[in-house]
Amino acid sequence: MFYHVKELQFNARVSKPDPKFASMLLEQFGGPNGELKAALQYFTQSFAAKQPHPDKYDMLMDIATEEFSHLEIVGATIQMLLDGVTGELKNVADKSEIMTLLDGKANKEAMIHEAMVNPQFLAVSGGGPQLRDSQGNPWTANYVNANGDLTVDLRSNMAAESRAKIVYEYLLNFTDDPYVRETLKFLMTREVAHFQMFEAALETIQPNFPPGVRQSDPRYSNTYFNMSSGAEARGPWNEGKSPMLGETWQYVEDPIKHVIDSNGMLDHKPTGTDRTMESAEEKTKEISKMRSEKIRAAIPKGENQWSKYPESRTAKQK
Repeated sequence: MFYHVKELQFNARVSKPDPKFASMLLEQFGGPNGELKAALQYFTQSFAAKQPHPDKYDMLMDIATEEFSHLEIVGATIQMLLDGVTGELKNVADKSEIMTLLDGKANKEAMIHEAMVNPQFLAVSGGGPQLRDSQGNPWTANYVNANGDLTVDLRSNMAAESRAKIVYEYLLNFTDDPYVRETLKFLMTREVAHFQMFEAALETIQPNFPPGVRQSDPRYSNTYFNMSSGAEARGPWNEGKSPMLGETWQYVEDPIKHVIDSNGMLDHKPTGTDRTMESAEEKTKEISKMRSEKIRAAIPKGENQWSKYPESRTAKQK
């Protein structure tokens, strides 16, 4: 059950109209890294987590609901940035306020250019926020990642928060309105907070690497192919120990020769690792059994009820 509180989570304000920045800010309203994408991604992911991971379900729903509140903040800011514009679009007088705002040939041409880039903005919607990005592309469910495995979904969410944070960071370069900057900094900071929440939640699921259940094939999990010519770049991604499995990276300097000599990698032997194909298969069975039992134990046999309603105050008094 959702309950809408009319006051915004953050006291969003603007000091003056700015139609061009309002158009840019649409990126966080209906764009691929925006607040609606985040809200619906976490909301969708929560269903698979409800019974096997009720604590993660609670977290996902809390953050999803906060993202909806951020969508409201972005929409409200866009609308306030258009004060003096949306209303005057209804004014057919020759010297309306929008003409004053766009006084000068350069300003008018710039606004016409914006309208050409995103014809839905102003010309169609009258400036009201639409579920489109700054270029007029409609929002799509393709933006949402929900795989049904929390170790995958939480990593997707960390990436989503990272991308959203960077978009806000870029947007801050295009406005000098101190009030708008306050709002953007708040929203950007909440992306950092959510990233940490998802990272902490991922750490409570052990083991969580590799994502899912099936273990990686030790023949190929620590092999690095030098797939480009010129100076070789070496670093912790191709020398020393791998960060998660602790295997020694095997650097293949001549991939073509190696693939031919190993019969298309079929005869490639595991090196630099204590894991074997047999031990990897046993680990897969172990994790599979653990995860399967956890899910089965969380789902009741027979009738299944999503919510457990607390006793009413009247019932408690009796």
